[in-house]
Amino acid sequence: MIKILVVDDSALVRKLIGQVFATQSDFAVQFARNGREALDAINLAPPDVVTLDVHMPEMDGLTCLDRIMIEQPCPVIMVSSMTASGADATLEALRLGAVDFVAKPTGAVSLRIGEMAQPLIEKVRAAAGAKLKTSLRLRERVRHRVGEGARDLPHRSAGSSRVATKGEGLVLIGTSTGGPPALEALLTGLPASFPWPIVIAQHMPATFTGPLARRLNGISRLTVQEVRDPIVLNPGHAYIGRGDADVIISRRGAGLVAMAAPALANYPWHPSTDRLVRTALNHMAASQLIGVLMTGMGNDGAGAMALIHAGGGRTIAEAEETAVVWGMPGELVRANGADLVVPLHKIAAELKKLVT
Repeated sequence: MIKILVVDDSALVRKLIGQVFATQSDFAVQFARNGREALDAINLAPPDVVTLDVHMPEMDGLTCLDRIMIEQPCPVIMVSSMTASGADATLEALRLGAVDFVAKPTGAVSLRIGEMAQPLIEKVRAAAGAKLKTSLRLRERVRHRVGEGARDLPHRSAGSSRVATKGEGLVLIGTSTGGPPALEALLTGLPASFPWPIVIAQHMPATFTGPLARRLNGISRLTVQEVRDPIVLNPGHAYIGRGDADVIISRRGAGLVAMAAPALANYPWHPSTDRLVRTALNHMAASQLIGVLMTGMGNDGAGAMALIHAGGGRTIAEAEETAVVWGMPGELVRANGADLVVPLHKIAAELKKLVT
């Protein structure tokens, strides 16, 4: 039985979310009206997962989340509005340690609750198995490992240590649950002179990918941009696919281009890592590609990145010990498609080795 604490100041929203979980036989639900009540409830009986609204009286969701992550760590799913301010608050929540978020429907919530029902159920199930190893927030845990005194975790190689082909090349990154802090840890470990462009498929709605790109651009030495219109790929740049669409690779003249493409039904997650990789393989040899699959539920990207591996390119899977959810990278490992299985804090160093 998965014990859930639903925290929202709206009695209607609490009722509707409770009804969503009541359709499943393995959920036990409790409720809190604000952050203070939530902290009291967590101290009395720690839940397996908390769903947490952002805007509440007495104690808002971000303050409550900060306290949870320090005092009584447990997996938290944010219930966020689809506004620009909601996107910024959600990214801050992910930085503080929230596992994932689900978008609250706009307009009459009672009429559109069905839109969030299935994603909420899936994300809560994934969060129930997520790793929160210490009382430090996710970003702090990552920064501690990257910085001085980081524990020298071993990594294992699933293949030879040959270096990727010099010249034109492309790094393709796929991630989902837990992805924004993982991207922060990876991209801040790369220099402005990194010689290959990086294209990223992070599962997120369109409202959130622009703010994510701006946040990463502000803390990284790379130039980070969201892909809205066709854009020529340049070294020292990272490109994040726009949410609610897919990011694909094409070629115009002698140059590689990333562009947004309408989502296709046969790719269940968006932006799709599978589609990104397969379009890159249409225009480049596998030996010119490095695929990186990081934390996230599901299997998006595993099959396509296995093609990179089989074709002589290089692939990196985030190791289970650092992944919030070892779904996507785990599937790549199980498919024997990972050349390297590396903890998060070592992925940037491996990329620098492969392209220099």
